[in-house]
Amino acid sequence: MAETYPSTLPKTIKALIYKGPGEPLNVETVPMPTVIPGSVLIKVECINIDPAMGHLLSGKVPGLHTPTPCVPGTRALGRVAATSVDTTLLKPGQLVVAEPFIRGRDNDLVQFLWGAGVFGGDPAAIKLCEDVWRNGAMAEYALLPLENVHPLNEEILLEKGFGYSIADLSVLLRQVVAYGGFRGIDLKAGETVIVAPATGAYSSAAVEVASAMGARVIAASRNLEQLKKIQAANERVEIVQLKGDVQEDLASLSKFGTVDAFLDISPAAANDSTHVRSCIMAVKQYGRISLMGIINKDIAVPYVLAVLKNLTIRGQYMYEREDVQGLIKLVESGVLKIGKKLGHKVAHSFKLEEWEEAFRVASETKDPADLIVFNP
Repeated sequence: MAETYPSTLPKTIKALIYKGPGEPLNVETVPMPTVIPGSVLIKVECINIDPAMGHLLSGKVPGLHTPTPCVPGTRALGRVAATSVDTTLLKPGQLVVAEPFIRGRDNDLVQFLWGAGVFGGDPAAIKLCEDVWRNGAMAEYALLPLENVHPLNEEILLEKGFGYSIADLSVLLRQVVAYGGFRGIDLKAGETVIVAPATGAYSSAAVEVASAMGARVIAASRNLEQLKKIQAANERVEIVQLKGDVQEDLASLSKFGTVDAFLDISPAAANDSTHVRSCIMAVKQYGRISLMGIINKDIAVPYVLAVLKNLTIRGQYMYEREDVQGLIKLVESGVLKIGKKLGHKVAHSFKLEEWEEAFRVASETKDPADLIVFNP
């Protein structure tokens, strides 16, 4: 049974405050956020710490504008604490997932990541971020747009159902990124898709999602040990250890037969990797490619091959709102397993005051199945 919150909420809360690149963060006592029309207030239960959070706040990410001061933190689970007058679905005490991809209500081309900032410098997005939604998840309570808060069926998901913990559910916020990418290229059950690299936090989640969608997955990366663990935890997964030679890697990818699609979620560290070219070359006639990573350099696309094969190459930034709801349905139906069933575990849980150690551990964790979380 969901907890019912009292009508009188605390006047102040603890929040982790970011004041700018190079400055230490501090846990401070701040006023409780004010519920406005079109918003919902949640009591934060668990925050999934992004491996790149420290880097995002370093001031060294090209094209990222983060408002200061602000509360950072992009992905959380919690319970509804208070709703606005225009709320029609959410109820106090309800378990919810708070996802960070905010769009302008009157212009959905205005986009930014709640708790991280604006990529690309769009003035309208910067204004919306700074004026309304500058504060993210790393606090005891957080305010979000209604459309970014999605109810979860805890009777199915928690103790009486699949037995997941709330922290287990935090992996959904990684998996939905890949789900949006696969939906963008219309991946179908029975097709073969390359996921490369496949051993990071988001790329390993892509393998999990593609497998649950009924696809055969060729998981490609340099880390053979992690590839074997991912293969053991998921159905219909083949693995390829990338060597960094275009033709050698192409031969390894091609040995599994026809490849329908390729999804890339490369980190910035893959700037000089040759895998994108190898994977594009492995895709069949009329194949589809989704580019979702953060490689900062231009890549060499095999131009003539792309023409002759009629390839569709699509850039994909995050996902659509219906993708979040679709991913939740996959998990609630039991089609997409999470938690121990996929080898996930909460490796470390921190308080907000331990932010420095938490960011360090998150960035240094090698196994993507190890979840690093805040419990405010």
